[in-house]
Amino acid sequence: MSQSPVTVTLQQQSDYQFAIHFGEGQPLLLADEPPPLGQGLGPSPLQLLAAAVGNCLSDSLLFALKKFKQNPEPIRTEVQATVGRNDQGRLRVQRIDVTLNLGCPAGQLAHLDRVVAQFEDFCTVTQSVAQGLEVVTRVQDSQGLVVKG
Repeated sequence: MSQSPVTVTLQQQSDYQFAIHFGEGQPLLLADEPPPLGQGLGPSPLQLLAAAVGNCLSDSLLFALKKFKQNPEPIRTEVQATVGRNDQGRLRVQRIDVTLNLGCPAGQLAHLDRVVAQFEDFCTVTQSVAQGLEVVTRVQDSQGLVVKG
């Protein structure tokens, strides 16, 4: 099955601030680099990448659990992107760590083992990013019990 390309338009507002247009009917997002380069008036490209990975994994986990008629909500996800220098001395994202926190105890969710074993495979953004850098995923329940990772 072929998908239509996704188009996003960025329009410079001033310096490193760009208005990001996602399409008709979608809210505008202002992105900006943090100081000293920009003014930090919106998320940076690094934050947007981290958010995209975290959001995709959150959606994938929720979808997989909902298929089994389970309610893991509210899910809270924390993403940490580690930046370092490559061999040429240029800054690069080296690793992304994602912790997905379920909104209930693991014991309340049927088929959780099966879901956590495969939900990442269906995350388009994360699997694409993981081809270029390490993405480490952890899932824990509302009581801190680690069920993956």
